[in-house]
Amino acid sequence: MTWIHFLLFAVFFSCTTGNDNSFSEESAVEVTLKPEVTYQEIHNFGASDAWSCQFVGNWPDEIKNRIADLLFSLEINEDGSPKGIGLSCWRFNIGAGSARQGNDSGIDDPWRRAESFLQDDDSYNWDKQSAQRWFLQAAEERGVETFIGFVNSPPVALTKNGKAHSDGGNSMNLTAENLPKFSEYLVEVIQNIQQNEGVLFDYLSPVNEPQWDWEGGQEGSPWKNSEIAQLCQILGNDLKNAGLSTQIEITEAGQLNHLYEAGNDAERGNQIREFFSPTSDNFVGDIPNMAHKIAGHSYFTTTNDEVLKEVRTKLRKEIEQVDPELEFSMSEFCILGDNDGFRGNGRDLGMETALFVANVIHADLTIANASAWHWWLAVSPYDYKDGLVYIDKNKTGGDIYESKLLWALGNYSRFVRPGATRISAEYPETSDLKISAFQNKNGELVTVVLNRGNSGKELKLNLPGSSKTGRIYETSEQNDLKYLSEFKIRDEIQIAPRSVTTLVWNQP
Repeated sequence: MTWIHFLLFAVFFSCTTGNDNSFSEESAVEVTLKPEVTYQEIHNFGASDAWSCQFVGNWPDEIKNRIADLLFSLEINEDGSPKGIGLSCWRFNIGAGSARQGNDSGIDDPWRRAESFLQDDDSYNWDKQSAQRWFLQAAEERGVETFIGFVNSPPVALTKNGKAHSDGGNSMNLTAENLPKFSEYLVEVIQNIQQNEGVLFDYLSPVNEPQWDWEGGQEGSPWKNSEIAQLCQILGNDLKNAGLSTQIEITEAGQLNHLYEAGNDAERGNQIREFFSPTSDNFVGDIPNMAHKIAGHSYFTTTNDEVLKEVRTKLRKEIEQVDPELEFSMSEFCILGDNDGFRGNGRDLGMETALFVANVIHADLTIANASAWHWWLAVSPYDYKDGLVYIDKNKTGGDIYESKLLWALGNYSRFVRPGATRISAEYPETSDLKISAFQNKNGELVTVVLNRGNSGKELKLNLPGSSKTGRIYETSEQNDLKYLSEFKIRDEIQIAPRSVTTLVWNQP
């Protein structure tokens, strides 16, 4: 070969191997599944109706139904691909009433103000939050199984300062005398929603990110651990006396480390031990209607793989030490902070955000043993990495924009169904892939494969005694949770570069 021929060959080889569709020449990554080795039960994957659904629920039927289908549908298109991502949990924001205060609310963005059923004269207006209630019904009609009512701030009619945000400090924006009224209000909301929408909240989350001072920007209130315990005592008995099965879910910690360490405030940290150790003054484990789980948000703990592993390992170990039966629910996440240069600013409909979030989901499920995983805004009007479906910021109508993140979450939510169990998936730690496996209650096996690299990979599944045929679904630059083909166990399966791939089949 002359040097000219050699140069041309080298250029050609460089171009082809750099192509996003190229596959690594390394030997196939072999994954051994062991359904007999089990971990946590997976209850659901979800998202919240804040803040946009208060307007989008009044948009033209065709558009809002399209959004509801994308979020909740379990139907299959003619090509075998899912119509939507089949969320199995929907979070309903029980608003505090800043919307009726307008500019006097201290919340500049009208989209972050919310209505409230409780009025200033202590009467109830059940016509409020009607657009959100539309989405509640849409979720129920499309098969969503779990519903959570969550509270950012007590109603302004009850707060200390008459606002839906705090004047500062680490204490609740509520007088102790109004704790029973707040509890009574929450019970009334649950009963009315059940009566009118036919939806009973499975869980009620009465406080949200109590570690922050919430001095403005959106509805919110700080809470000390002792105040949360006092509220739960009242609320648990009120739910029981009302004959409701709704369980209380706490504490929606603003960062996962607040669950196992003091963080920035000892009175608002160490929440696993504070609430679920019988030796704690704030123990709530024996309160009626108290869910035996702790909820936290993965914000600011996702800088890189090292941080992901460190934080979630500490979380899991704290639960094992305090109460091994206690569940952990990852109840809210979007991109916040600086993640080794990857930031929340700027809407991204592409794979970069989808891959980043899939990596967080994998860590939360496989290291922290999360039993549920919830995204923040199901529908976002913002130029930010906070939405599944994006919309024009228009209160009466507009266009919608699907994100790759929507479909990447669907690789989990559509196929890992409520009651599934995470099972062992053994593969080389040196592999660039990240793999998790689950078994649904109907015996179906699900394996989710994350490839953040620029080269495709070959994958082999090892499940002794199985010759079953399965189905492959892919989210990538080219595909939105698309059904690709059938496969057989021990086939070499091609995992595309920068993709999330789900393999589904029945156990023999």
